[in-house]
Amino acid sequence: MAGGTGSARVRRIWALTVALGALAGALMSAPAQAADPCDGFSWNVSHEHALFATPSAAVTAEAGAGAAPTLSVDKLYDIALTPQDKVHFVLAPEKKTLADGAYGGMVTLHIPVAGKYRVSMSEGFWIDLIAQGRFVPTDDFTGSHTCHAPRKIVQFILPAGDLTLQFANANSASVQVTVTAVSQ
Repeated sequence: MAGGTGSARVRRIWALTVALGALAGALMSAPAQAADPCDGFSWNVSHEHALFATPSAAVTAEAGAGAAPTLSVDKLYDIALTPQDKVHFVLAPEKKTLADGAYGGMVTLHIPVAGKYRVSMSEGFWIDLIAQGRFVPTDDFTGSHTCHAPRKIVQFILPAGDLTLQFANANSASVQVTVTAVSQ
């Protein structure tokens, strides 16, 4: 009887091993579900991500003093930039600008109600917000190196009114940008 029990135990272990091997093989041959490249953010960015799926409005950033185009909240913009060495910023960017090959420019940002807002960008470049002749400090930021819808998000506490949004150190001549209010 002891020999039969040991034999049955060996058969069960062998059957379990074969079943586990078959299961592992099936799992490995099943198509892998690709992780969403935009899941790497530390905040919920579903609203910003949805805006990046909408048609964009084309604008050209100003390269100096003059009437810069005005951006509104909750709209996606495709912004044409200028070679940075030809841009005359309202205030020198807080981050040292790149010498060669970078792009920059300025737009006006209309904020209807004071509060917390996010500026979301398709690329990882430097932005400054200027209100009443001074830089508005950054409240927080997040980003994902694998996502471009958006790639980087910078959060600010902004006053109502028209502010200057400066772009510096961009690697391409155009970028996509949207501005959203943070729901509390």
